[in-house]
Amino acid sequence: MSGKIKIFADSTCDLPSSWIQEHDIGIIPLYVVFGEESLRDGVDIKPEGLYAKVEETGSLPKTAAPSPSDFITAFSPFIEQGDDIIFFSISSELSSTYQNAIIAAEELAPDRITVIDSRNLSTGIGLLVMKAVHAAKEGRSIPEIVEMLNSYKDKVECEFVIDTLDYLHKGGRCSGMQNVIGSLLKIRPVIKVVNGGMIPAYKVRGKKEKAMEQLLNNALNQVENMDNDLIMVTHTMAESEAIMLQKALQEKTGARQVSISTAGCVICSHCGPGTVGIIYTKKPS
Repeated sequence: MSGKIKIFADSTCDLPSSWIQEHDIGIIPLYVVFGEESLRDGVDIKPEGLYAKVEETGSLPKTAAPSPSDFITAFSPFIEQGDDIIFFSISSELSSTYQNAIIAAEELAPDRITVIDSRNLSTGIGLLVMKAVHAAKEGRSIPEIVEMLNSYKDKVECEFVIDTLDYLHKGGRCSGMQNVIGSLLKIRPVIKVVNGGMIPAYKVRGKKEKAMEQLLNNALNQVENMDNDLIMVTHTMAESEAIMLQKALQEKTGARQVSISTAGCVICSHCGPGTVGIIYTKKPS
């Protein structure tokens, strides 16, 4: 079938693979780079492999955006068959993915490719992608979908508990002394997405359960403001905690769907194992 809307996202959207297949979402991978080895996120390497390499080398990979030619290669078949494209990128504050997608769109078919700067990461992107997927299936036009997305983009709430400071230290985001003291005191930072960037929102001292309780309470305090269509619990090697949060959110929010997803390699390389987050959108004004 030609003339439809084809939806793409980059690999940091962290949507469950079953959803990607069911809704025929195109995924364009970012790269994780170990020395001279450049690996496509989710294609050439999965989180387990990334953690094994970090353990082996003692250092984190660099991450890199898809090139404009990567986008052109992915988009071209759909443009040629008459489809229009909506592409969602990780926040332009965090990566050059958005800029490279714009370059590709302008070269290939600027009037047929809409590039959305999600101003978010992980399933903060994924929530917007799913809203676009359902809107497209309802027959809404690209201008209508873009207008809808603009009403939600700054309403995405994305908050993660980091279980270990090791990856923040390896990535240069905290000093060796901060790492040692934080580990001794069992300090777990909470990262929040604000204005398209990641900021340390607060720190929780003590057992991980305490940090998880704070994360859950922060979300539950917003129940009246939540868009209760879909809430995501996203994690890196923290399945039991994710299931606990899923059950509590389903019971206490009355959301239509609370789903679990696992973060890909780009997110894992910054946050490390044991990270878990709650992501939802607030109701548009």
